[in-house]
Amino acid sequence: MYVAWGSTYVGIRIMDRTVPPLIGAGIRYVAAGLLMYVLLALLRRQLPAVSARELGSVALVGVLLLTGGNGFVSFAERQVPAGLAALVVASVPLWLLLFRYLTGERPAAATLGGLGVGFVGVALLVIRGGQGQGVNVWHVLIVLGASLSWALGTWVSPRLPMPADAATGTALEMLIGGALLALLGPLVGEDWGRVTSHASAASLEAIAYLALIGSILAFTAYVWLLRHAPISQVSTYAYVNPAVAVLLGALLLGERITAVTAVAGVIILGAVAVVIRAERAPPASVAVDPAA
Repeated sequence: MYVAWGSTYVGIRIMDRTVPPLIGAGIRYVAAGLLMYVLLALLRRQLPAVSARELGSVALVGVLLLTGGNGFVSFAERQVPAGLAALVVASVPLWLLLFRYLTGERPAAATLGGLGVGFVGVALLVIRGGQGQGVNVWHVLIVLGASLSWALGTWVSPRLPMPADAATGTALEMLIGGALLALLGPLVGEDWGRVTSHASAASLEAIAYLALIGSILAFTAYVWLLRHAPISQVSTYAYVNPAVAVLLGALLLGERITAVTAVAGVIILGAVAVVIRAERAPPASVAVDPAA
């Protein structure tokens, strides 16, 4: 899970080279959703029924997680290095804690301290993180918006009537979120024709990798781990994935790691580690990586 989800940021960066980002993300999730449905049908022969209320909840969560969360990341990574994007997205657990605080919960003082320190790191990364890499503040703010959208989707998901079968719900989220991404692409000027006329083999391979490894395989591993491993161990993905993305971005794409990015990243990941270890959050509150 560390390697699969950490590498998705690099995969998105490669996809964006010759494939329009929103259309590419749409293809990824529609393909993953369809494949999951086929696998479920083969394994179970009969798929569970989904009510209208559950379908509405799945649609909302799919839009927040995949269209807003992954779509914004894919769009921004045309300009934002994979490692920098992953470090900004690492703020998702901090947003979740902030939502809890704003809705009346009062976490421990040490946890709130971690929250404050974490957002200092986020601010530093947004304001200065892209300097020296040709990235302006607006590019990084798009990634920050993606992390906020993903956190909101994670926050509302356990509070809505969702399908009892998690795999069916996930497949529907991918289909709905992916279809909306595919429709939004042309609305912002993306051309479907570029997929067939300009897409390189590397970009198409990246889409296949993102659909199979980043979406289906890694998510299956995540769900299995939630049932068989301590939540404190599972939640370590929140600060290991960005480290993997930074390392792979440097090794495979030649991305530079500036001093400011390194310092801000250490601040964010340290704060996230403190928050997760202090909270020992239940599975419903653990955020899935938006790029995944």
